[in-house]
Amino acid sequence: MNETSEQNYSLLQNIQVPADLRQLPLEQLPEVCRQLRDDIIRELSGNPGHFASSLGVVELTVALHYVYNTPYDRIVWDVGHQAYGHKILTGRREAFRTNRHFHGIKPFPSPEESEYDAFTAGHASNSISAALGMALAAKAKGEQRHIVAVIGDGAMSGGLAYEGLNNAANTPNDVLIILNDNNMSIDHSVGGMKDLLHRLQTSSTYNRWRDRAARKMVSWGWINEERKKGIIRFNNSLKSFITRQQNIFEGMNIRYFGPSDGHDVIELVRTLRAIKEMKGPKLLHIHTIKGKGFEPAEQGGAVWHAPGRFDPRTGELIKTNEEGLPPKFQDVFGHTLLELARANEKIVGVTPAMPTGCSLNIMMEAMPNRAYDVGIAEGHAVTFSAGMAKDGLLPFCNIYSSFVQRAYDNIIHDVCISRLNVVLCLDRAGLVGEDGPTHHGAFDLAFLRPIPNLTVCSPMDEQELRHLMYTAQLPDRGPFVIRYPRGRGSCPDWECPMKEIPVGRGRLLKEGTDVALLTLGPIGVEAVKAVREAEEEHPGFSVAHYDMRFLRPLDERLLTEVAAHFRRVVTVEDGVRCGGFGTAVLEWMEDHGATCRVTRLGLPDAFVEHGSIAELRQLCGIDHEGIKRALLS
Repeated sequence: MNETSEQNYSLLQNIQVPADLRQLPLEQLPEVCRQLRDDIIRELSGNPGHFASSLGVVELTVALHYVYNTPYDRIVWDVGHQAYGHKILTGRREAFRTNRHFHGIKPFPSPEESEYDAFTAGHASNSISAALGMALAAKAKGEQRHIVAVIGDGAMSGGLAYEGLNNAANTPNDVLIILNDNNMSIDHSVGGMKDLLHRLQTSSTYNRWRDRAARKMVSWGWINEERKKGIIRFNNSLKSFITRQQNIFEGMNIRYFGPSDGHDVIELVRTLRAIKEMKGPKLLHIHTIKGKGFEPAEQGGAVWHAPGRFDPRTGELIKTNEEGLPPKFQDVFGHTLLELARANEKIVGVTPAMPTGCSLNIMMEAMPNRAYDVGIAEGHAVTFSAGMAKDGLLPFCNIYSSFVQRAYDNIIHDVCISRLNVVLCLDRAGLVGEDGPTHHGAFDLAFLRPIPNLTVCSPMDEQELRHLMYTAQLPDRGPFVIRYPRGRGSCPDWECPMKEIPVGRGRLLKEGTDVALLTLGPIGVEAVKAVREAEEEHPGFSVAHYDMRFLRPLDERLLTEVAAHFRRVVTVEDGVRCGGFGTAVLEWMEDHGATCRVTRLGLPDAFVEHGSIAELRQLCGIDHEGIKRALLS
């Protein structure tokens, strides 16, 4: 970074930690926000990441660190893609250029990385529960620690958020919940009365007298604690009548403030200071604009959530040359689902808040009445699908692999016990790259394998994905899981006629005599390269390669053939070794008295860090070099 460019960050460059920020006069905070927003735009234009969400909370981030004594006071971010400004203000500005790089700083808040990161944030809706737990822990230890949960409006659709709200409403605590509303409509209440009421409800004098009056009436015996809550409810109802606004929070006895302009940093500081010492659970509702301060992002919707590289002056996206490249697996899913839906009127599509990310938007545009976005609610998405399947529809429910962990009970209880025809398409299975351990689809094979009535498969390429999707929608298939990775496959000519694949049947890709290589899913493409190089480097060495296709049920015919002809077997999967595909093969061999030695390759018994797919495969020993070493060992 040259000296001239740093002159544009005269305030920001002197903020090494939030304590430095708190030394500035209040009137300089808008300039800090301008510099912070510009820094984020500059950095992400060349080093892509989650863009619009962090721009939308710049003022909130500055206000929170200005008012609260972080890291002693805790800010719990809900969904980590809001937290880039937070990282920059908490000693990681220089390191931010390594964001999402292998061995660089993590893409989401992580207590392992910084004491300012109060809690791990990758999936949505956990902030209220975590913040409440921290508040009660502080109370038990006699600590005067302030706890703030920052939750986006999308995350409020998750069931865990409501579980946390319910507990917060019925447990003595002083948690502040900030609802970052960047999408919901807000009642256009304007004029002096609205401003007066907002200032009144955040006035320390008003709140002190209100609470003092209620306590006095209790001490005089005029009312009991339950009647005291009733008076507060009446106060809230009166305020709702005057402002023509109602919300569930005050119905739960959570003090509600707002809505406030989330881009007025000085007003945010004033409001946070006013409610900071108030007792009891509180919710501050702020209105923000995703992508604020960068016009293309303000207008660009989903495109600017994670846009890739772009020109920071014009907003022009920098496109890579994709001519001749295979399509993304998600796009093959999207186009194939629409094709199947046109032929089968029972098919519907379901996704929890990621239609663009999984390409269900293709069906939504063509058949809006047969595709459903249920919000960030993975468990609901599965049970909602089960309800439709119970009455004759055929849902294709698309959820990212790591997110489906939240719906595990729903899969067992609501789908598999009743053997309902629900097709679960798990996008982003295996290693996902730069998003890191909160997003790797590492565990699905291991946790789905034991569930009765469930078919679990993984296509090696895009044509196989089409065939398996076609197979899954045939009559009486029962619960069916198809897992596939993020990114591009290996098959440009994917638009093939679809055909049925017998459930539980793998295929022999290449004959051989020395070692049997068993792969599941797209990692088989890497294995093909490993086999070719091993045989070229060692003339006479011969590998038989089997694409197993199905984890459940396993192809016992192929396994019997392997056990009869090979002393050595190597299995490869892009999931954890513990309990996954290799373990299933090993168990089968033991149960059937096979004497061959099985070497299992997969993800380690540890959380894999972030980096490119190639870097992480090498780290885990499942790139073509790692597979080749295992074959030759």
